[in-house]
Amino acid sequence: MAYADQDGMSTNRLVSVIIVILLHVFLGYALVTGLAYDAVTSIKEKMTVVDVKEEEPPEEEEPPPPEPEKQIEPPVVSPPPIVKTVTPPPQITTVATPPPSISIVPTAAPPAPAAPPPPPPPPAGPTAEAKPRGNPGNWANTNDYPSRALQQEREGTTGFRVTVGTDGRVIDCTITQSSGHEDLDAATCTNVKRRARFDPAVRNGEKIEGSYSNRVRWQIPK
Repeated sequence: MAYADQDGMSTNRLVSVIIVILLHVFLGYALVTGLAYDAVTSIKEKMTVVDVKEEEPPEEEEPPPPEPEKQIEPPVVSPPPIVKTVTPPPQITTVATPPPSISIVPTAAPPAPAAPPPPPPPPAGPTAEAKPRGNPGNWANTNDYPSRALQQEREGTTGFRVTVGTDGRVIDCTITQSSGHEDLDAATCTNVKRRARFDPAVRNGEKIEGSYSNRVRWQIPK
């Protein structure tokens, strides 16, 4: 609608401009040709100048302010009603139970204590441990001292235990206390096996294997 109004207004202005131009052309022509002043005046009186004013465009209306948003109130939920349930008290039933019956069962008498075992019979013959024959100090002497231990002047005491056979000879030798030197311990068992002789052990008059323990002190003679 505004575009159509502006188009009409431009046409009116163009018509007015053309009329003014024609008027000026006519006046110039009249002056040149020498027309009378009255004619020109009469023509001017007859002419009307139309001043076409442009219509101002209508002012744009301001949009109405937006409506305030309405706050949505949350729904109010009421709690469910409390329902009280009444449970009946439990019924107690009593059942008469018969008294327990007591029966006496005779028990057998405890067995008599066992008699102690009889003492062992006395030995049928003599009993004795193995005994060395002669002086045990002669089983090892200065000549048996290991040469390296003698050069290094090493001394010590070696404990031993031997197993004696029924013939009185040494079957086995075990070191029970070391002198701290292997060569002195080895020389102890070597000389005892070679030189020691025993009266064999006897039990109930019969010869059996026995044992014997002693020590050898290795000391360099001064």
